[in-house]
Amino acid sequence: MEGREEDVRVGANKFPERQPIGTSAQSDKDYKEPPPAPLFEPGELASWSFWRAGIAEFIATFLFLYITVLTVMGVKRSPNMCASVGIQGIAWAFGGMIFALVYCTAGISGGHINPAVTFGLFLARKLSLTRAVYYIVMQCLGAICGAGVVKGFQPKQYQALGGGANTVAPGYTKGSGLGAEIIGTFVLVYTVFSATDAKRNARDSHVPILAPLPIGFAVFLVHLATIPITGTGINPARSLGAAIIFNKDNAWDDHWVFWVGPFIGAALAALYHVIVIRAIPFKSRS
Repeated sequence: MEGREEDVRVGANKFPERQPIGTSAQSDKDYKEPPPAPLFEPGELASWSFWRAGIAEFIATFLFLYITVLTVMGVKRSPNMCASVGIQGIAWAFGGMIFALVYCTAGISGGHINPAVTFGLFLARKLSLTRAVYYIVMQCLGAICGAGVVKGFQPKQYQALGGGANTVAPGYTKGSGLGAEIIGTFVLVYTVFSATDAKRNARDSHVPILAPLPIGFAVFLVHLATIPITGTGINPARSLGAAIIFNKDNAWDDHWVFWVGPFIGAALAALYHVIVIRAIPFKSRS
């Protein structure tokens, strides 16, 4: 009898009690939600890391516009798509630069490089209003300088080839362009939230290292889909920089689409992440 009891105890050790999976497995010991960022944080202004982060956003957006607009110019001046990298090459330039720049700046500024991303993270209380406004200003200045350097290299070709400015393509309505920008930005900002989720970082150690890859890939895919519609904005700083340096009526006629669309898309992604994805599950206590 004693032998059978011992066998039962051994069997219990071989087959331990089943552990919960999914949301129910995420206990308070695994992760603690960080407090939301304050709306205003005056102490930031006295910190060098605050100003350094803005400089990083400026340089990153400058490089982003320089490489991507040059790529667009190269495609536009080719006699046909087969003689250039084509739409796929443009999409790779945008996605690849975001991948590289997010990797380089994530530890300094968070690697936003996009006012829509900054706006979405602000709505989710990931950064203060002070920092959000500062980032957006520096992103726009960097974009203007990046496009300006491209024009300085080839002023005549720049003006003749459209300057990389975003416009709604002929055959599409402004509503269609707005919808494309909303959905495209939603894809991007949703990916940013998922790839940088601190809860996933705590659970999966590989997530912080790989975060720039899905973000860059999302940019690549959205460009493949929407270049024929709007030239793909999903980044108000990118659209503003090219429009200011190109400075033709057709660049300004639809310019509002490239601010309103991305900001709506970013807001929807932030709401989806906060209200649905990161909603605290109801737990029954026994």
